Amino acid sequence: MPISKEEKEFVSYVVEMMSSIGPVYAKGMFGGHGIYLQGLMFALVADGVLYLKSDIDTDGEFKAKGLEAFRYNKKGKEYKMSYYQAPEETLEDSEEMNLWANKAYAAALRAAAKKRKE
Repeated sequence: MPISKEEKEFVSYVVEMMSSIGPVYAKGMFGGHGIYLQGLMFALVADGVLYLKSDIDTDGEFKAKGLEAFRYNKKGKEYKMSYYQAPEETLEDSEEMNLWANKAYAAALRAAAKKRKE
């Protein structure tokens, strides 16, 4: 399914908002977009919603705000990924975006380090 003009504009806006943490870029994937910094995916946009990478260190912060985890269905089974919906304020405040994008990138770095150890 082709990506809508609105979704492309939203992805561009997210990338621009996150640029304060480094040279962030988006790559199309599975009908959405992965958001990357230095080759690590730390966020994704699906169906017009921004999700940020999380892990055991940050899951509680997302849950405390009542934010939903990213889920998808494949062959009738639901899967949950370690990405949570971004707090609404991140889309309106560049300082909030910087804070949460850094948390998500740190979670991606920890996940990459864990994979290297295994």
